[in-house]
Amino acid sequence: MTQDNRDQMPSGADKPGIDQTNDGQAGTDQVSPDQVSTDQASHDQVNPDQRREQDRSKVGGNEDLAAAFLRDTEVVEETVEDGKKIRRKGIYLLPNLFTTSALFAGFFAVVAGINGEFTSAAVAVFIAMVLDGLDGRVARMTNTQSEFGAEYDSLADMISFGMAPALVAFTWILQDIGKTGWVVAFLYVACAALRLARFNVQIGSVDKKWFIGLPSPSAAALVAASVWTFHSFDADAFGFKLLMLVVVAAAGVLMVSNIRYYSFKDLDFKKPVPFVVLLAVVLGFVMISVEPSVMLLLLFGTYVASGPVLAVMRKAKPKN
Repeated sequence: MTQDNRDQMPSGADKPGIDQTNDGQAGTDQVSPDQVSTDQASHDQVNPDQRREQDRSKVGGNEDLAAAFLRDTEVVEETVEDGKKIRRKGIYLLPNLFTTSALFAGFFAVVAGINGEFTSAAVAVFIAMVLDGLDGRVARMTNTQSEFGAEYDSLADMISFGMAPALVAFTWILQDIGKTGWVVAFLYVACAALRLARFNVQIGSVDKKWFIGLPSPSAAALVAASVWTFHSFDADAFGFKLLMLVVVAAAGVLMVSNIRYYSFKDLDFKKPVPFVVLLAVVLGFVMISVEPSVMLLLLFGTYVASGPVLAVMRKAKPKN
């Protein structure tokens, strides 16, 4: 033992009754009963939370870190059930799996558009649209609605129906127009964000039979179907560039407009319908399968145009 180590020894190490072994480690064979009682009393005075932390630290560092991570990342949501305000931990897995799948499809559309695979990008947007329509219905059917799910769905919609269609259209043809092209693409993204924010604050205060403004999935479907159709025809002429510019800009402006669109939420699929309705659905699937891009463009183009047309008809209708 060096002189420095002896100088750093506690003063009690020089007293008799303490066995100095293993380079200054004091043995505890002759600890007095008074010292034991004092240590026990100090342990009893420790805060219970601190005592639990000390006990967890004794188990192992890895387990303690895992428990701390789970505790710090836990989602706690306040909700009202049966008139009582409760705190609920955790999230519902099933509906959020559909939302995550829609988010993945939207991100895939962005990546496919950057790589020049515009048909795959357009198809991914439609897949995201289908998944987005399922997550809310699954949540209602299984009684697993939550504020977390609603917010997560809104953020996923921003990627799938805001960023993805604008970037796909820009990487395909709008970038050839220069500054005007990316400004219009940004206009669409900003309008999609505003549309989603307005929809979130208007839940429960508007007639569910109508959407105020063009829904973002329908706007995304119009842009994606246009890219899919015109890209299949190798439409690189300047006229098609201007047409896409108008389509993207119009879809963005219609999303933040006050034009009403039919929501189809009042349809009751549990009631019996005439046989001709089922026949029409089958014929619709057959027509879409023959030329998917063109038929989807016609379908969603008609829906997008229905809002302004009905608005003009309501204005022109004479008041009694």
